[in-house]
Amino acid sequence: MSSLTCRFCKAQLRQSFADLGMSPPSNAFLKAEALNEMETFFPLHAFVCTGCWLVQLPQYQTPDSIFSQYAYFSSFSDEWLEHAKRYVTTMIERYQFSERSQVVELGSNDGYLLRFFRERGVPVLGIEPAQNVAEVARQAGIPTLSKFFSLSTARELITSGKSADLIVINNVLAQIPELLDFMAGLKALLRPGGVITVEFPHLLQLMRQNQFDTIYHEHFSYFSLLTVEKIFAKFDLAIFDVEELPTHGGSLRIFAQHAGETSRRMSPRVTELRERETRAGLARLDAYTEFEEKVRATKRGLLEFLIEAKAQGKRIVGYGAPAKGNTLLNYCGVREDFVDFTVDRSPHKQGCYLPGTHIPIHSPSLINSAKPDYLLILPWNLKHEVMAQMAHIRDWGGKFVVPIPRLEVIP
Repeated sequence: MSSLTCRFCKAQLRQSFADLGMSPPSNAFLKAEALNEMETFFPLHAFVCTGCWLVQLPQYQTPDSIFSQYAYFSSFSDEWLEHAKRYVTTMIERYQFSERSQVVELGSNDGYLLRFFRERGVPVLGIEPAQNVAEVARQAGIPTLSKFFSLSTARELITSGKSADLIVINNVLAQIPELLDFMAGLKALLRPGGVITVEFPHLLQLMRQNQFDTIYHEHFSYFSLLTVEKIFAKFDLAIFDVEELPTHGGSLRIFAQHAGETSRRMSPRVTELRERETRAGLARLDAYTEFEEKVRATKRGLLEFLIEAKAQGKRIVGYGAPAKGNTLLNYCGVREDFVDFTVDRSPHKQGCYLPGTHIPIHSPSLINSAKPDYLLILPWNLKHEVMAQMAHIRDWGGKFVVPIPRLEVIP
């Protein structure tokens, strides 16, 4: 373990945060013909750096092997689309972005967010490394580069006249193994007076709500405000505001600008959250060492429920095929002996099998004929959306099961 070093401060990583055993890459969905072939499993073991308090996974795969072809398309979540639309409206009203501005989104997926800027006449550019996802965005009229963002990429954009008034980074910062190079690129790309917004799951909520299933191989880092402030400050970028969001079980949206700029004063929300994280112990080791037992308790609770339900002859079906669900199922050892199949709205996942557990993925329409007794909601962060879409399972007495932060059965 002593050979592992922090990707930010380069201190040695010795302190375990959550050991989730061996697991396949969370988005490595399988076709039927691959079910009898060998799968690759890697340790899913998160550590916390006692130098800067960055929670992180060692890197076992290159970003290219994870993201060049990608199974997640943001546009298949109505709730996430509405979140993006509200963000665009707020940013245009707050900062008066117009046809003279340039918005750049890093990890722009299928153009789900940039399309709302484009509809308002604001020039946009997406940077999305997944070739298949970027092509969908281009077909929708969103200019998109298929490459990884780095300092080198930023310099290429600047040379072509594409520096940014607004850089949008939603649920991407965790996916960056070369964090220092990425941050140097942000600093270079941002115009004087420009704004960076970054959304990421809040480590404080991950710990309080026992959201261990958000740990998977493509998420290399897990951030608190205390740590992300240190990271931005190293590159002369200052966080001047922060919002707490309900997305992904509790996220932060931070606002940053070049250090030394005085047009925007620091919001008291930054100071308040910084103090709250400190009171919660995020700058002390004991807060991190207590997390692992909560994870084990959740595993035991889910397995106890599944074993009892199957003993009673109940049928259990999953809803969704998110990365977090694959962490949960693989860690708990849940396969078709407990969950008959799962369903997902994305046609890119239908007909495939979950990695590791080999649970088949079907269209949501199969729910009506299967009539399960329990619908296990794997994307628990979207439980209200799922329960609204699947409300008809109550017609035959079906119930919803939400596994995180603690097992909940909802009639």
